[in-house]
Amino acid sequence: MKIALLGFGTVGSGVYEILQKDNFKYDITVEKILIKANRQITSPIMTREFYNILTDSSIDTIVEVMGGINPAFEYIEAALKSGKNVVTSNKAVVAKHLKYFTELAEDNKVKFLYEASVGGGVHWIESIKKVKAIDEISSISGIFNGTTNFILYNMNKFGYEFDEILKKAQELGYAEKDPTDDIDGIDILRKLIISSKLAFNHIFSENDIPVFGIRNIKKSDVDYFNSIGLTVKLIAKTVSKDDKIVPVIEPVLFDSSALEGNIPENFNIGTIVGESVGELKFYGQGAGKLPTGNAVVQDLINIINKNKDPMKYIKKDYVIDYSLICNKYYLRIDEKYRNEELNEIIDKKIGNNIYITKEIPVNTINNLLKKYNMQNAFFARFN
Repeated sequence: MKIALLGFGTVGSGVYEILQKDNFKYDITVEKILIKANRQITSPIMTREFYNILTDSSIDTIVEVMGGINPAFEYIEAALKSGKNVVTSNKAVVAKHLKYFTELAEDNKVKFLYEASVGGGVHWIESIKKVKAIDEISSISGIFNGTTNFILYNMNKFGYEFDEILKKAQELGYAEKDPTDDIDGIDILRKLIISSKLAFNHIFSENDIPVFGIRNIKKSDVDYFNSIGLTVKLIAKTVSKDDKIVPVIEPVLFDSSALEGNIPENFNIGTIVGESVGELKFYGQGAGKLPTGNAVVQDLINIINKNKDPMKYIKKDYVIDYSLICNKYYLRIDEKYRNEELNEIIDKKIGNNIYITKEIPVNTINNLLKKYNMQNAFFARFN
């Protein structure tokens, strides 16, 4: 197999490194590498022109590891239309255009694979496909962002304040200079859209999914959770029952002895519940140069082995019902925001500005925070 890499950053260089190993068993050759206009060409296979790759008939598979929507969308579309397989790690473009790319690949009798777009080295996408080939899936959930798990793990274990550990995460390369996508749940939102499409044959719009990240968490919140034997994690979850479905991304409180409560550093865990197989959990590195590169290379091997995708997308219509997930919540909110609507959901007060709610649907608090622009509030659902 002859491939081209679109991008040579963290993931692209990881893919290249794996393919160059002496003990690598497959015949995969990197013919060209597309680099940014401002990057120095250090190898004869590097180019700044995508057209040079698209028109090279010897290249049968393009690996897109650039990130972002544009120009990634145009490159993937052109590659598929020209009869080239595409493998990508780009969750943003996959979440937005998965159905289109899948159909375009089928029309042109090529493969479009995206294992590395969710869960890095966990091989989450392939696991969903294998379960779905036999079972109806009733729920998927997990920790799918290594940056936020690194932050929460270290706040819990070592007592950091949020800003302090965020800065450390940025210094270590776990968090971007602008960490918005991670700490506000946008990264996980894209991953949940992709995962839910596979598991339930349903494509959510971003507005369908209540999202609340960890930007507002404080050391005092984590200290309280520790005092009652709980650990907080940022969880993405979709549950379906009959013709109803609910997606959500929010902090969740687990018993400190639970598996999810003990996921360390920047690791990920995903859970699938199937009709006959029951509950399955998949754990591993969710990001990073080599784990993500490994997932990309596995897709390349699947193309070589002509593995058939066991699923064909058939749209299924659901009614979104947020009450499918209904729990009590921990809520920290300034007294000045107390109003009649908020009072209706509060069960008891447990400290200064801290409350426990009644059992409520997952979108309830999120809607109230947005409706009344309640600043600096934090909440977490009891598992």
